[in-house]
Amino acid sequence: MHIHNLSETPSILNTFMSELRDETIQKDSMRFRRNIERIGEIMGYELSKSLQYDAETIQTPLGKSETVLHRKDIVLCSILRAGVPLHDGLLNYFDAAENAFISAYRQHKHDPESFEIIVEYLACPSLEGKTLILADPMLATGQSMVATFEALKPFGTPKAIHLVSVIGAQPGVDFVSKAFDQEVHLWIAAIDEKLNDKGYIIPGLGDAGDLAFGNKLQQ
Repeated sequence: MHIHNLSETPSILNTFMSELRDETIQKDSMRFRRNIERIGEIMGYELSKSLQYDAETIQTPLGKSETVLHRKDIVLCSILRAGVPLHDGLLNYFDAAENAFISAYRQHKHDPESFEIIVEYLACPSLEGKTLILADPMLATGQSMVATFEALKPFGTPKAIHLVSVIGAQPGVDFVSKAFDQEVHLWIAAIDEKLNDKGYIIPGLGDAGDLAFGNKLQQ
């Protein structure tokens, strides 16, 4: 797997990441969502450098302009609900992309420190021969990313796969590196060292879904 850790190069992205982590600033859910969206925009730009491009001629009012444009073959798939702001950021740059959405959540049965990933809702166009961008802001254990990709397989075989996350833990990065083909790209804004006993990223930033949209209904 090709891993692109954008935090290794200092940029304005570091400011948005620091605000996502800051427990005082992250109390503003609107700002939290916007920072994830802005990180999505930055990662979309960086990712765009690896796409395929074709020569095009554009007619202007005064003549013709030669340029290269990326092929409009992208399917952008996000994991609900935390993935919505990240999806919006990527869609701001890949506005011609087709869209897919999938729900994946942790189900704790008896032991609060163990869980399985449950995939329920799924809406997806054909992936056959297309460029799949699979976005999930939190790459903790990596199980959600792998379970989501498995659920997408009936929709066809993409020609290229890009995974996009805001923050991850090294164990999760290692997990997806083993689960995906070596030609898959992972774009990530920060990689933390470890997980706690419940599988949450340390130091991380908390629960991205709750911070963006409010606490989940407890069942």
